[in-house]
Parts: sequence; structure tokens; C-alpha cells
Amino acid sequence: MSGIKEMPKAERPREKLFAQGSAELSNTELLAILIGSGGKGVSAMALAEKVLALDERGMPFLSVAAPEELSNVPGIGVACACRIAAAVEIGKRLSRNRREKVRFGTPEDIAALFMESMRHETKEVFRILLLNAGNEMMGSELISIGNITGSIVDPRDVFKPAVKRGAASIVLVHNHPSGNPHPSDADISVTERIVEAGKILDVKVLDHLIIGDGDFISLKREQLM
Repeated sequence: MSGIKEMPKAERPREKLFAQGSAELSNTELLAILIGSGGKGVSAMALAEKVLALDERGMPFLSVAAPEELSNVPGIGVACACRIAAAVEIGKRLSRNRREKVRFGTPEDIAALFMESMRHETKEVFRILLLNAGNEMMGSELISIGNITGSIVDPRDVFKPAVKRGAASIVLVHNHPSGNPHPSDADISVTERIVEAGKILDVKVLDHLIIGDGDFISLKREQLM
């Protein structure tokens, strides 16, 4: 494949970004800019294509990929892998910050915060959303990461950050790596335990959302809590 320097100037990723804006670039072009100059006999565009081909999920895979996985691609060194991982993390933090003062409204509001970051996880991840007395989001906390089939959640771990940060209420959120958000008996059981613990600590559990692949279930809406 020819290098970026051989491409018409208007079609080169950097020049295209300056002229048309980043929104006009393809996933491959954006990634090629992060990669930079490419390697021996291979262009940055070709390397970007190889990185995106690491997993059938393509770009969403980058949200959970470890730098070690990226550096395994011939031509992608440690420094380049770290640049990609850092760019992904910046995107995640900007997304969280934009929603920091959003009020809790519907389960759809909460699901939208976590869907893209959790739907592609290959392990079960359990998080909590912290809210103040005005139902404004104070942030979220990672509670546990399990295996493909589930995670172990201790109510004490759930309420540590809530108490420390003075949250008035919380929303439980976890994903099902299978992509099917249907709650298991264990999901319902652990929710009941956490709700009871919250009553003792005077921290209300508003809902428990289970994230699937593009879909979710609210245990509150389904009257399962």
C-alpha cells in the first residue's frame, strides 16, 4: 500500500482534518493521525487498518483494549500504543464531564451514560452512579470486575464511595457480556441486599440497570426491586 505522502494532499488525514474538521475523518484516518509516521514499508493508514482489524468490534474495541494488545501489532510500538490508549481515555473523561451536572430523569438517561463504554466489555463490570440531594450526578465509581459469567459484589464496597462522597442516592449499573440484559436470580438477589443495606446507611438505591449490547433493563421499571 502506498504511503500517506503519496496521497493527494487534500486526502491526507492531517490536511483533511485541518480543512474539513475531525468529524469528516473516517475511523482509520483518525487512528492514522495518532499512529503518526508508520513503519518500514507500511503506512500509518495500513497500521490503523490492522489495529481496527484486531477485533470484530472495530473502533469500540479500543475502549477496552490494553496497550499491550495494541503493541502486539507489528509496527505499533509501546509509545504509539500508549498514545492511542491515552486518546481513548481523554474521550471517556470528556464524555463523563459533559454529563456531570445532568439530573437523573429516566432509566434511558442513565443507560445513555454507560451504554457505549460497557456494552463491549468481555467481563462483567459493576459500577454505581452517585447522585446528590438534588438528583444531580456527582460521578460514578467502579465497584468490581468479574469474569465472563458474573462478578462478586459486596454491599460494603458499593456504599464506601457513596458514604465517602456524601451521596444522597445511587444507581447500580452492570453489564452482561452475553449482550442479553435479562436479569438473573443472582442479579435480583444482590439488588435486594444492597437496597436493604442502603436503608441502614440512609443512602437510597434508585434503580439497578443491566446493560446489554445496545439494550438495557431497569429492575425498578420491571418491578424487580
